[in-house]
Amino acid sequence: MAQFVDWDLAVATAGALGKTGPRVSYDEATEVVADLRRLTDEAAGHVADYTGLTSQVAHPPVRVVDRRDWAATNIAGLREVITPLVGRLAPDKQPGALTEAIGSRVTGVQAGTVLAYLSGRVLGQYEVFSADPGQLLLVAPNIVEVERKLQADPRDFRLWVCLHEVTHRTQFTAVPWMRGYFLGEVQAFVDAAQGGEHLLDRLRRGVGTLADVVRNPQSRSSVLDIVQTPGQRAVLDRLTALMTLLEGHAEFVMDGVGPQVIPSVERIRAGFNRRREAGNPVEKTVRRLIGIDVKMRQYAEGRKFVHAVVDRVGMAGFNRIFESPLTLPRLTELSEPDAWVARVHGPVGPVPPAD
Repeated sequence: MAQFVDWDLAVATAGALGKTGPRVSYDEATEVVADLRRLTDEAAGHVADYTGLTSQVAHPPVRVVDRRDWAATNIAGLREVITPLVGRLAPDKQPGALTEAIGSRVTGVQAGTVLAYLSGRVLGQYEVFSADPGQLLLVAPNIVEVERKLQADPRDFRLWVCLHEVTHRTQFTAVPWMRGYFLGEVQAFVDAAQGGEHLLDRLRRGVGTLADVVRNPQSRSSVLDIVQTPGQRAVLDRLTALMTLLEGHAEFVMDGVGPQVIPSVERIRAGFNRRREAGNPVEKTVRRLIGIDVKMRQYAEGRKFVHAVVDRVGMAGFNRIFESPLTLPRLTELSEPDAWVARVHGPVGPVPPAD
């Protein structure tokens, strides 16, 4: 079977191109790691109390990582998913040894370039590809770097980040079908393609597009260039709706819990929003890559949707969203939360006035 990516080269490229972290002493680094682990546990209690969601499956403890480890973990996760997909797409395709070696190495360098770029910007992640039910990662150098730039109280900022990332972990561990559904949609995207050999070529071009945008901020390339069938577009709509929901829910939770437990939360939120509006590299890259800026306003649109639904039917009513894939919001419902309420809850009376 053809090797799609030289994964070892991708790891080496990500490590070589990744940014160095902020200056910290050994004692400071040790303290940051211990602090993030402790605050993750604290955040878990706050998130469970606020959302009413509790983990239904066991999960490993948080991993506090550096940029290189974050990139390596994500590459390992991508390998777990992409390798069997490529095997299904072109089981009988056997290119020449030279063609295979060159193609896989080029793609390896491109993938490593993208992960190196993102590794300097991601604060945390719930990584679901490499293991079931997933793994919570906190990127310590990036958290320290941002808290210093914002001149934020370290304890407050770290807890604020933990609230967001622990909410993502809760979404996948309190809703055991979520990971399988997400991976199934990735599979559906591949299955909706027309012609395995052509899709492999498009996948290579897609990885190249990612690397091109990272290297050239003025690039007008779009990963939508590899989406060519109506079936793939339908899957992309469902994935966009899911990711918007999950990001918006995490934002809603951190904003709901924050004022109760983080004294400087308003200052942190204001500073973070200014940073994001000024050009959060991750978000701007994602928007540029996907080419559908309106659809990918995940934080603002998702938070607005969650807020509207909770106002309408309460937190327990909102949590019906996690009953099954059928109760997830459709893409059109994200801008019309009453439509989701009507579909899932049926007619709902007027909202009582606040006391």
